[in-house]
Amino acid sequence: MSHARVHNFSISLDGFGTGDVQSQDAPFGHAGERLHQWMFTTGFWHDMTGGSGGTGGIDDAFARQFMPGIGAEIMGAGKFGPPGWHEDPEWKGWWGPNPPFHTPTFVLTHHPRPSIEMEGGTTFHFLDASPDKALETAREAAGGQDVRIGGGPTVIRDFLAARLVDRMHVVVVPILLGRGVRLWDGLEDLEKDYEVEATSSPTGVTHVTFTRADSEQA
Repeated sequence: MSHARVHNFSISLDGFGTGDVQSQDAPFGHAGERLHQWMFTTGFWHDMTGGSGGTGGIDDAFARQFMPGIGAEIMGAGKFGPPGWHEDPEWKGWWGPNPPFHTPTFVLTHHPRPSIEMEGGTTFHFLDASPDKALETAREAAGGQDVRIGGGPTVIRDFLAARLVDRMHVVVVPILLGRGVRLWDGLEDLEKDYEVEATSSPTGVTHVTFTRADSEQA
């Protein structure tokens, strides 16, 4: 059976997965790009953005687990666009004509619209569905491969609360945001469902992986 996975999801020391307030010019609100600086220097990121070079090491090794084995993605409305994007029929996401997902990608929204086929194999589908129904739909599209739960923090929290996430990679970044959207609220004792490992990087971030014990045999 395919797994539901989270990869490269960055949070601050105080648990925020995005800042406040999101807009078209500030996809992560006042956090800017600070949550993701650890990734921008990696060879993985340079490859993803059509460049060359970049660093190897721990950060690159974790970042590269983002794509292999993924057949579909689920994301929230706030990851697809800023507040009010559903009122703009021309809005097709933050990523230009060739988004980095290269799979069927399901956007959870209360404002469904027709699917949008992009370059590179990404097709955005828009669903008004519960986490379990969305995951069922994405698994059908994934063709036996895994489904990535792509964020933002509210969507990941909802899937965790529904006990639907099999594997998760969270990157704790040594900054304090103070406000925004937190990942862990309402998830007390979550760690009891997972084997948890932490790996420190020389860049200052900590990679924390959560693996549901029964997913290793699935």
